[in-house]
Amino acid sequence: MSPSLAVELAGLKLKNPVLPASGTYGYGREFLSLIKPDLWGAVITKGVAITPWIGNPPPRIAETPAGMLNAIGLQNPGVDRFIAEALPFLRDYQVPVIVNIVGKTISEYAAVAERLNEHPEVSGFELNISCPNVKEGGIAFGTDPEVAAQVTAAVREVTKLPLVVKLSPNVTDITLIAQKVEAAGADCLSLINTLQGMSIDIKKRCPVLANKIGGLSGPAVKPIALRMVWQVYQKVKIPLIGMGGIVSATDAIEFIMAGATAVAIGTGLFKDPMLPQKVIEGIEAFLVEEKLANLSEIRGVAQD
Repeated sequence: MSPSLAVELAGLKLKNPVLPASGTYGYGREFLSLIKPDLWGAVITKGVAITPWIGNPPPRIAETPAGMLNAIGLQNPGVDRFIAEALPFLRDYQVPVIVNIVGKTISEYAAVAERLNEHPEVSGFELNISCPNVKEGGIAFGTDPEVAAQVTAAVREVTKLPLVVKLSPNVTDITLIAQKVEAAGADCLSLINTLQGMSIDIKKRCPVLANKIGGLSGPAVKPIALRMVWQVYQKVKIPLIGMGGIVSATDAIEFIMAGATAVAIGTGLFKDPMLPQKVIEGIEAFLVEEKLANLSEIRGVAQD
């Protein structure tokens, strides 16, 4: 009998634990010729704001050793166009759809959730609290424990759908933020978002990215992400989605052993669009090899 890859995430039943990291899979349409949406355990969409965001000027992406810098600026068409153009497409998915929400104020986060709350295509929300808080001088929501809790509570108040909060690694103690948002009503945590970094063009004598600073992702951040998942698992009772540099089934299994219930693939998709299938098959092969019935038998085992 084949082992089960099924997991439950904040009340959502997933046939496998592999998800696309927000912003790397769009709404799925772009990948149709390569990856059918139903391959995933669930789909996490690109971020959606209450109004359109034009994003940052180019260049917005730069390759780095073992990773990538991006400063897209969370470009998105806004919630009205998302409802009109993306939701009809997402309706055909046979897996849960988790909509990533972005905002510049707490009220903007809540407004997006409220607009999408009654649409049956939406299975849950993921809050990107790495966004700059315009009322606090541009400091990210996710770097202040109290503010992170406030935005979580505000969205929790307007929806009963599963609520995932995506944690920023650009903090002194990520476990403190994790505990605060759990207490404020989060059903699940995803971590980590990108680390701040930059690259300089020595010929032009200036930063490569127009925004100067960008988010570092890819294999370079994996040891940091893995450590943070391992630490947060010890401090909260809600499930975790682990991400950061996953480019193989072995990477994914490490995150599960650190305590993650599910994992998300991001930068790895740019190098190998077929990576999700390989990761899913690799996890199953590992369970068969180890004579294990399901993923719960290895979840958090590295905590011992």
